[in-house]
Amino acid sequence: MLSFTAIEMGLPGFGLERLADVTHGGIWYIGVLAATGIPEMLLAGREREFLGQFAFPAMSATPGAIIDADIDEFVRTYSRPDGWRGAIGLYRSMLQEGDEIATLVAGHKLSLPVLAIGAGGGDFTFATMRQVSSDPVRSVMLEGVGHYAALEAPDRVAHALLDFFRIVDGS
Repeated sequence: MLSFTAIEMGLPGFGLERLADVTHGGIWYIGVLAATGIPEMLLAGREREFLGQFAFPAMSATPGAIIDADIDEFVRTYSRPDGWRGAIGLYRSMLQEGDEIATLVAGHKLSLPVLAIGAGGGDFTFATMRQVSSDPVRSVMLEGVGHYAALEAPDRVAHALLDFFRIVDGS
């Protein structure tokens, strides 16, 4: 059976864009990553500093979960030509597509089993998925885990997924 799982995420039009509002506690780097030409100008050649000294330490709650080899791989990927393209697109879309996504949801909510896995973002993922699903949403909260749930607690994420799939598949 088809299902949908959201891990530490939100959606534009359902509060995600508020994370960029620095005047109300939002996160500064969202605007940096969404601004045309700025990520490449400020972060090119500084990927290790941004990721290894800021992003992972700031958003991870599990000491030692993200190791140097993980950071090396992220640095390798982001250092390539157009390496920031995915992150740039994600943050631009969150600031531009809220009305469109809210309109889509108003016309057709998700009508399949939904699992919301939350961690460092608290119940934000669950609150978002409740708004976009016509069915009850199953929620799993990973206490003591930061935003990078799959890196910080892969066994706990896998356990949550497998439990959900058993329920969905009825086995």
